[in-house]
Amino acid sequence: MEGDDCEFRYGDGANEAQDNDFPTVERSRFQEMLSLLGLETYQVQKLSLQDSLQISFDSMKNWAPQVPKDLPWNFLRKLQALNADARNTTMVLDVLPDARPVEKESQMEEEIIYWDPADDLAADIYSFSELPTPDTPVNPLDLLCALLLSSDSFLQQEILLKMALCQFALPLVLPDSENHYHTFLLWAMRGIVRTWWSQPPRGVGSFREDNVVLSRAPAFAFVRMDVSSNSKSQLLNAVLSPGHRQWDCFWHRDLNLGTNAREISDGLVEISWFFPSGREDLDIFPEPVAFLNLRGDIGSHWLQFKLLTEISSAVFILTDNISKKEYKLLYSMKESTTKYYFILSPYRGKRNTNLRFLNKLIPVLKIDHSHVLVKVSSTDSDSFVKRIRAIVGNVLRAPCRRVSVEDMAHTARKLGLKVDEDCEECQKAKDQMERITRKIKDSDAYRRDELRLQGDPWRKAAQVEKEFCQLQWAVDPPEKHRAELRRRLLELRMQQNGHDPSSGVQEFISGVSSPSLSEKQYFLRWMEWGLARVAQPRLRQPPETLLTLRPKHGGPTDLGEPLWPEPLGVEHFLREMGQFYEAESCLVEAGRLPAGQRRFAHFPGLASELLLTGLPLELIDGSTLSMPVRWVTGLLKELHIRLERRSRLVVLSALGVPCTGKSTLLNTMFGLRFATGKSCGPRGAFMQLITVAEGFSQDLGCDHILVIDSGGLIGGALTSAGDRFELEASLATLLMGLSNVTVISLAETKDIPAAILHAFLRLEKTGHMPNYQFVYQNLHDVSVPGPRPRDKRQLLDPPGDLSRAAAQMEKQGDGFRALAGLAFCDPEKQHIWHIPGLWHGAPPMAAVSLAYSEAIFELKRCLLENIRNGLSNQNKNIQQLIELVRRL
Repeated sequence: MEGDDCEFRYGDGANEAQDNDFPTVERSRFQEMLSLLGLETYQVQKLSLQDSLQISFDSMKNWAPQVPKDLPWNFLRKLQALNADARNTTMVLDVLPDARPVEKESQMEEEIIYWDPADDLAADIYSFSELPTPDTPVNPLDLLCALLLSSDSFLQQEILLKMALCQFALPLVLPDSENHYHTFLLWAMRGIVRTWWSQPPRGVGSFREDNVVLSRAPAFAFVRMDVSSNSKSQLLNAVLSPGHRQWDCFWHRDLNLGTNAREISDGLVEISWFFPSGREDLDIFPEPVAFLNLRGDIGSHWLQFKLLTEISSAVFILTDNISKKEYKLLYSMKESTTKYYFILSPYRGKRNTNLRFLNKLIPVLKIDHSHVLVKVSSTDSDSFVKRIRAIVGNVLRAPCRRVSVEDMAHTARKLGLKVDEDCEECQKAKDQMERITRKIKDSDAYRRDELRLQGDPWRKAAQVEKEFCQLQWAVDPPEKHRAELRRRLLELRMQQNGHDPSSGVQEFISGVSSPSLSEKQYFLRWMEWGLARVAQPRLRQPPETLLTLRPKHGGPTDLGEPLWPEPLGVEHFLREMGQFYEAESCLVEAGRLPAGQRRFAHFPGLASELLLTGLPLELIDGSTLSMPVRWVTGLLKELHIRLERRSRLVVLSALGVPCTGKSTLLNTMFGLRFATGKSCGPRGAFMQLITVAEGFSQDLGCDHILVIDSGGLIGGALTSAGDRFELEASLATLLMGLSNVTVISLAETKDIPAAILHAFLRLEKTGHMPNYQFVYQNLHDVSVPGPRPRDKRQLLDPPGDLSRAAAQMEKQGDGFRALAGLAFCDPEKQHIWHIPGLWHGAPPMAAVSLAYSEAIFELKRCLLENIRNGLSNQNKNIQQLIELVRRL
């Protein structure tokens, strides 16, 4: 019986590919592309976001890909760094041996031998003759499709988010010829938020910020029918580009490798938007407009074309020939209400045949002769682009269809396309989020009624703990006062412990307790977006705020008031969990609660799992500007248990005045998720964990890097005394004291916050001085190529009154030495960095500048080299970090 079964399965074709290492003629082009790019192993267990962010040998070298298997990793590295050249898939075959990581040399040899294009026998047997080889680079669109099809939902989301910041056109419909279905990428676009100038017909205009998935805009599709001598992508780029500056949003034939044949990306639908800035010289259209581009011929991708006709206000069809076959295809669209325009070439095709079929289509598609355009290649580009813009403008002025990406997804479902968001885990997590957010009518009221342990109770407890801590350092503290503080603290903690978690908090705990890792991640992402849309004030900011904001310094701020309205976020629910744990732990320590009656002891374990998945967690509470020590140490203990022997840490912190771009710098450098911008940036300090690849951890000297973003803790007020200054100085000392490496971000080189100077003075006395880098971020001028001598002199000679004031806080009087004279400061050892302007062009249509990306990479390389060479303070394990937290 077994033999019969085996024979039947073999005859049924199940064993045709028993040995995946031996390619056969039957293998599809998709399988061959995956094999060429080294992505075959990620078809079952998808490539994850955490995999792509690991620190490895490659992280320290600006290496060029040498074999096709390097291309996906090179693309991800460059995209993480927001590098405008990320789509360039050129490979360098003949380079010096030390120009790339050593561990890949044997792999390179194997690949070149295996894919020898000169081997005619191999070409005949394996049918590789028409496929890309090491000396025939992969088309960038094929690379993108293969990588997305090999990535999980969260890496797909990260790829599209970074592509949007680089102003690349985004994949909207992802073809998968292997499995005969196409995927509409709704979930992958959920994280993209844009800001633009909104001008109502009557009234005052303002900047509006919204998620691209939810905002409605007219859509215009550009497609090719049969053959066209005109390039759709080049035409689209010209339409989208203001003035004479060409934006290459859509990859086209005249770019590097643009002429390479596409193997698996035909059928791809891309989308890009135009967003107005409020500047007449730059605004091509008065409102946001979506532009869609179908790769390949509409006859071969009828389903995608059908989708475009149903979601677009107008469709532009580029062709040289209209044959009977194409006529029949277009005739089937006779019920469509979409406007159609034809773009023909005067020198190609059969003129009389085209005219005959066009005359037949005029009544069918409800067009006239103004809907037929003739483009003479390269001779009338400017005038033709103006004509296309005029057509789009006329459509916008008339009543037209306006759709969101969500609306597009709804149409895609009706047509039978798969929507990435429709998986069971994603929808279950969304339902759970909605059960929480539908109860939020007013953020302040929700915090007061549902997050009861925060606010006044936590502020009072934090103040008592600060006083108690300060009393520890008194020469002869009065025991009576100590006992009074202890009594007040226990009373406050008993009040907190008397509460039960509210229904919303219980639902949140249930969401982060899911045994499914992907469902937990889906839930957290849904919570971020759901909370961002519920009862949040829409802060109107100029378009520079897309990644970072210019500082608006004011006078001293009251400690009880937030630096800006703090929006309700995931951190508030985690804060509530932390307070339940804090209160319970305090009572157990004081003997007021038996350890066996604990209900919240598992909370730090849940939080540590979130840290391991890449979620930034709050280290210093933004509402009270204090550290919940029991919660943080409990979390780190659980992290130590989960990491087992891989618990060696380097702590890297970034400090500076809010809105100087430090969060953007960290995100660009390491692919992190710290909040950016005043409208979404919390006030507290957050930490995120980066894994070091096992093969590199011994060389680097650590297994993980814990990155701390100081957020809005350092206000930059120019006062040199008072409670605000002392608090900021203490927090700066704490964060720098925990760190092996500190990056100090400055908007202007002369603007070193007094609190940071104060921290330097304190740490110099203790002998604990982190390796530091001063980073001057040029937020305004994109043309400055490098640091000016005047900038360095100002940085090393801070204003005398501020410096003396900081010294007086340490009772050093006239003994203060200039910052340049401190033992740790050697201006010849590149402690000072100049980062060029973030944007190339004017937001919101600007991309991140290549100079910014390259400067951030050099800073990252320097930081990792310093860690590798032991120039930072002695690396710690997690247990040592816990003790340091308690001491500081």
